[in-house]
Amino acid sequence: MTLSEIKLLIDGANCGSCVKKIESALQEVNGVTQAKMNFAQRTVMVVGTAPLLDLITAVEQAGYSAKVSTEKFESDTLDEKVEVIGSFDGSEIELIIDGASCGSCVNKIESALEKVAGVSRAEMNFAQRTVTVAGTAKPLDLIKAVEQAGYNAKVSTAESEDEALNEKEVADEVYYKRLMREMTIALAVGIPLMVYGLVVGEMTVSTISEQLAWLVVGLITLGVMVFSGKHFYIGAWQSFKNHSANMDTLIALGTGTAWLYSMVVVFAPEAVPEMARHVYFEATAMIIGLINLGLALELKARGRTSEAIKRLIGLQPKTARVIRDGIEVDIAIDQVLLNDVVRVRPGEKISVDGKVIEGHTAIDESMLTGEPMPVEKTVGAEVVAGTINKTGSILFKATRIGKDTALAQIISMVKRAQNSKPPIGRLADVISAYFVPVVMIIAVASALIWLNFGPEPVIAYAIISATTILIIACPCALGLATPMSVMVGIGKAAEAGVLIRNGEALQTASKITAMILDKTGTITLGAPKVTDVVLAGDFDEDTVLKLSAILESGSEHPLAMAIVESAQERGLLLAQNPGQESAQSMGKVSNFKAIAGHGVQAEVDGKTLLFGNEKLMHEKGIELGDFVEKAQVLAADAKTPMFFAIDNKFAAIIAVADPIKEDSIAAIKRLQKNGIRVVMLTGDNRDTAKAVAKKVGITEFFAEVLPEQKSEKVQELQMQGEVVGMTGDGINDAPALAIANVGFAIGTGTDVAIESADITLMRGSLHGLADAIAVSKATLSNIKQNLFGAFIYNVAGVPFAAGILYPFFGVLLSPVIAGAAMAFSSLTVVSNANRLRLFKAEEH
Repeated sequence: MTLSEIKLLIDGANCGSCVKKIESALQEVNGVTQAKMNFAQRTVMVVGTAPLLDLITAVEQAGYSAKVSTEKFESDTLDEKVEVIGSFDGSEIELIIDGASCGSCVNKIESALEKVAGVSRAEMNFAQRTVTVAGTAKPLDLIKAVEQAGYNAKVSTAESEDEALNEKEVADEVYYKRLMREMTIALAVGIPLMVYGLVVGEMTVSTISEQLAWLVVGLITLGVMVFSGKHFYIGAWQSFKNHSANMDTLIALGTGTAWLYSMVVVFAPEAVPEMARHVYFEATAMIIGLINLGLALELKARGRTSEAIKRLIGLQPKTARVIRDGIEVDIAIDQVLLNDVVRVRPGEKISVDGKVIEGHTAIDESMLTGEPMPVEKTVGAEVVAGTINKTGSILFKATRIGKDTALAQIISMVKRAQNSKPPIGRLADVISAYFVPVVMIIAVASALIWLNFGPEPVIAYAIISATTILIIACPCALGLATPMSVMVGIGKAAEAGVLIRNGEALQTASKITAMILDKTGTITLGAPKVTDVVLAGDFDEDTVLKLSAILESGSEHPLAMAIVESAQERGLLLAQNPGQESAQSMGKVSNFKAIAGHGVQAEVDGKTLLFGNEKLMHEKGIELGDFVEKAQVLAADAKTPMFFAIDNKFAAIIAVADPIKEDSIAAIKRLQKNGIRVVMLTGDNRDTAKAVAKKVGITEFFAEVLPEQKSEKVQELQMQGEVVGMTGDGINDAPALAIANVGFAIGTGTDVAIESADITLMRGSLHGLADAIAVSKATLSNIKQNLFGAFIYNVAGVPFAAGILYPFFGVLLSPVIAGAAMAFSSLTVVSNANRLRLFKAEEH
């Protein structure tokens, strides 16, 4: 029978929990191979051979209504259908990995996934035990690839970031309790044995009674290995089957060798030289106990690195108050639909993104942008989920819900960035992959040296040396060094209103030597405003501004619009709809005449008005006196002065400029103080560019640059050997942002600019640049500290474990001490990464 796909339209599904009920009901129908619901669209795609009537009946029995959509297509094979539904087209999927025990596992898992057809990229976050896979491969193929590499994987079933975090926290808590339980059992056996060895000093086998006693201890230790260390041995066996080795391999070999040797001594003491008849059951139990303790403490410390994500998720309210059928009702956040009208009272959080349709208020957006001052919101203004309504009550229409809200996108971006790797992290993964086999070779070589050149009992010394090397050299700390710091660093950046897209941008930002700043909208506000009204004679400012605004009300020129907006802000004119006359105009504009290259002339209420440049005034014979010099002063201050005359008498200079942002000068000084070469780029004329550059303290600038030339200027600096950061906010900045070593987009700018950038500054302040670079440098420094500590620990620990001190001091490192050192090396790395949580950007 031909396999078909049917699209059902569902009615009555009002929350996320309905999805599973409907899918389960349909999957129980005979002939259905797959059912997948899109809650946002209230549709279900059903694949199989089941009759349509059976499908609709199943949905109705589940408590909902259904009807068939006219969209339908057929396929001859199930594989094609699964390809359609069970794929992720050009997007990303996150797999939760089980069984990855150290940094050497990372390369194996990533390599296995990258070999799957359709996978374009696979990046594992060892600290989180997750892999982000980009491409078009089917999830089932990805899971199979991970399993064939010797690990387990699953796709998270969580329907929201909040649910995913809770799911992980529950799983971590269960794992933590298991580790602590296993640690307690192991140390309960190991500590008494170690104390016995230290106090009595006799852990040898000489008599039948000692054989029997140590046999009982050996069996108890075997129980510890099974109960408390089972995961190490299973992991080692899985790696062996896949012709690889990892941390589990080293622990299993080390503890297994110590136990097996001890059992040989117990069962056949005569087969071992008398001086070597020593048992090491305490080493096996103590190593397993201490490593489990280290893993448990590391797990707790790792949990603290997710605090930034927790805080972001915590911004999302659980409920919303919507107006339906004229009644206000409180509903769960996942039940809010597009175009729902939402009521927000003072002190409440905005539930979803939307546009204000009634009311006036001030909203605290600091949790998203870092900007401390509340932002005024009136009708038509946009509001963002997670922000707090401070004063008035407002109604807004929902424009983005669920995973489409700005907050959800920010959370998603931060998570993706935390899972990405800077180049330095990829290097650590490569080293980890080779580290375990090298350590095993060194352990064998050390044992052979002791067997051939060591003192009696050579067998005991060889086993102690090999076991200690295997235990002390586990590269777990190496695998944690980079991802832990990246997670904390990107989280701290997000708290400061800086969204870093990936690990590579995080690393490169710390090396920036030159920063190009686009002038308009980056250094300046990007919106021309009237900055000065210099009056002549007895004219008053309101009259001058009102008349000039009426004169320019029909123009779309940015400078003219700035004058009209200024008059409206002062209440001198009411805002007009297109084609509608202002209610407060003094009369109609008549005899309007545009004088090319000079300005405009018109009559309003019998008054003749002239508005333009100095040439227009001279041409009309209007005396300007010392106002020419005043205009030159304004021009030197990056302002555009325009002359206004009423009835052939000079009335005022009106200066319009794109004001420099309040903190641009201080932010640029911060960058320069950090040794960064700051260059301004603008399409404006050279005089204006020079004036703005001088005002903000920039000595280098590119003026009269066309949009298509901006990327050329970036390349020009790169050819000079600079690592270039480019900051912009407009569509015309996108190519330059993409070609720069690191592109910074102002979050108040266009979506195109933000998509092209590596780092997004959520607020308009340039202090975000300095903050981003400071976080980047602090994070990279932390990564280097972690890597140095991990490398030094492993490299220095191996010679001591091999017995380099024995010829000089007669000291040989105990496997128990090696186990403790290995366990706490990972904890040290995690704790050092958590120091980044104390990082604070410079006050500004």
